[in-house]
Amino acid sequence: MNPKKTAMDMQTILILAAIGICAGILSGLVGVGGGIVIVPALVFFLAFSQKMAQGTSLGILLLPVGILGVIQYYKQGYIDMRVVVIISLAFLIGSYFGSKIALSLPQDTVKKIFAVLMMIIAVKMLFFDKSKKATDETDPKQPINITQPPGKV
Repeated sequence: MNPKKTAMDMQTILILAAIGICAGILSGLVGVGGGIVIVPALVFFLAFSQKMAQGTSLGILLLPVGILGVIQYYKQGYIDMRVVVIISLAFLIGSYFGSKIALSLPQDTVKKIFAVLMMIIAVKMLFFDKSKKATDETDPKQPINITQPPGKV
């Protein structure tokens, strides 16, 4: 699908709305959305090219689409704003260079890189993540102290 050359029919609008709702729910639920939900959904359901799907996903990030979810987590004390600012600034720089690299590569190469990354993440999460159980002594709401070494609070 080339969104610039075709008019959107009701079916396309409903598919886009469903993708957005699913991405929003997963974003609020487990902190994912753009790359993991939106990109594959645009490619699979609407036949976007990999580059068009990635660009569209980044366009969505430009807007404060997760603000309502952020407010809920913030109210409960689950957001460390220092970490948000640092990662956001780094993301800004990284997205510039990442987009330059992606746009210079052939479409199939970009799609394969994306697929391999998703597989690596899946294998790591399924088989290599060690779940750390919070004890009564630790408050799961407490952010990681990035300014002091572990054990020195």
